Amino acid sequence: MTGNLPPVVSREEWLAARRELLAKEKALTKARDALNADRRRLPMVRVDKPYTFEGPAGPVGLADLFDGRAQLVVHHFMFAPDWDAACASCSSAADGIAGLRQLHARGTTLVAVSRAPYAKLAAFRERMGWTFPWYSSYGSDFNYDHHATLDDRVAPVLLHFRTEAELREHGVPWTGGPWTPGMNGAEMPGISAFLRVGDEVFHTYSTFGRGIEEFHNGYRYLDLTALGRQEPWEEPKGRAEPLGMQVGGPGMRLPDEY
Repeated sequence: MTGNLPPVVSREEWLAARRELLAKEKALTKARDALNADRRRLPMVRVDKPYTFEGPAGPVGLADLFDGRAQLVVHHFMFAPDWDAACASCSSAADGIAGLRQLHARGTTLVAVSRAPYAKLAAFRERMGWTFPWYSSYGSDFNYDHHATLDDRVAPVLLHFRTEAELREHGVPWTGGPWTPGMNGAEMPGISAFLRVGDEVFHTYSTFGRGIEEFHNGYRYLDLTALGRQEPWEEPKGRAEPLGMQVGGPGMRLPDEY
């Protein structure tokens, strides 16, 4: 069901309105370029811990995930060891990962990392028909140290870059209250970037929450359309019936269940 649709105008009127919006888009593009430059200016942290991952060829280290390239992008994919299937939201992002040749041509490797044992990852990957590399960090501190698994018994909690003390003040996003022991083991989606310089590996960036939304649900395409994402918060109100398919929404399914 749709309503409150855009007015119907002449091509000339549309072009005038489009040019007004274009000025705003150009301003946003320039602001995004400046933000990306600031992101590239971030300092980096040397990764000294010898993390071990399991992949199709057996155990490998973090440097091996680069596959000989200078940069590594890691999707922190929610799939806990005791789960039967991966997170539906993370799967929606994974479903949008196409060929990686353009990244590879720019010296960048993309992989997914989850805590579930590799056999589970491999079976689920085959079920979904995905081709991107996917590694298990089972038995490693990698997820905890990079705040993709939150457990204050293993590493200090840092949720969306807020400590437990700050969460007491601001609240955990899904409850509004403080961090509690019952939340230990919570899996979080995120994306991290690493740089390899010689034999050394450096952590350069991580993002969580809405920082990863452009990689979900085809949002980059949906934001170009008249009906948008079809989520309840969008303006103008009443344009489209919410589908409940937002991250964590009741309409979210695994990709092969739609």
